[in-house]
Parts: sequence; structure tokens; C-alpha cells
Amino acid sequence: MKVDSAGLKGDSAGLKVDSAGLHVLSRQECMRLLSTAPIGRIVFTDRALPAVQPVNFCLHHGDIVIRTNAGSKLAAATRHAVVAFEADDFDLRTRTGWSVTAVGRARAASDPDEISRLAALPLTPWAPGQRDHYIIVTAEQLSGRRLHR
Repeated sequence: MKVDSAGLKGDSAGLKVDSAGLHVLSRQECMRLLSTAPIGRIVFTDRALPAVQPVNFCLHHGDIVIRTNAGSKLAAATRHAVVAFEADDFDLRTRTGWSVTAVGRARAASDPDEISRLAALPLTPWAPGQRDHYIIVTAEQLSGRRLHR
């Protein structure tokens, strides 16, 4: 097994493997997997404490788009804030799966044309009530791991 400058080992298929034996995913693979997940978790700061909220989302031009209520705690806490976002999928029977984490700045969509484009996305809120506020997270850092057996 070879070790690269980041300390990651390569397996016989050329995939990067971290110190825990998990396959390290490329940015392209992370984005592909995110596009398959219906639910993720956004991590933000609420009154100086970390908060995690499950959300449904979709990808649009490489950005993570979340639809929420304009008066929600999530909407208030993510205005121009750096947030983390995580999505995953695991098979409990085979003990395999993947996890992708994004870190980036969140912003609210405010341009009427942009809001119209976002409203046309296949992003139907699961939670009840009016959800006409869009949060866009641009993934400045993106990392992912896959567990194989």
C-alpha cells in the first residue's frame, strides 16, 4: 500500500483509504452521493451553541438548497453564517455505507428571479406549514468516506 503526502494510503484498486480503513471519496463522488440522499443534517450555531437539524434538500448547480419557513430558527441562524451539512446512507444488514460532509457559507435567496428558479426545483417540504424561504449552502469544503466490507 502506498502513502501519499496527505498520509492517505491507496488500496490495490487505487482508491484512497484513511487511517480508519475507510475509502476517501472524491469531490465528484461526494456530489453524486449527495444527489441521492433525501435527508441531510445542517449544523449551525443557535445562541452560541451548536445545533443540528434534519432537513430535506436538493442540489442545484453544486449548491445545497434547503426550503424552510422565513421565521424559523434555522433561517435566522444561517444568514451569512458558516455551517456544516451532512448526509449519509447505511445498510445495517451489510454494515456498509457512506457519509458526506460539506462546510460552507449559507445565504438566503432574496432575488425574485432566483427564488422563482428555486421554487421550480423538486424540493417539496416534508414539514407542515408554508416553506417559501430558501437557504443555499455553497460547499467550500467537501469530504466523504465509504465503508465497505
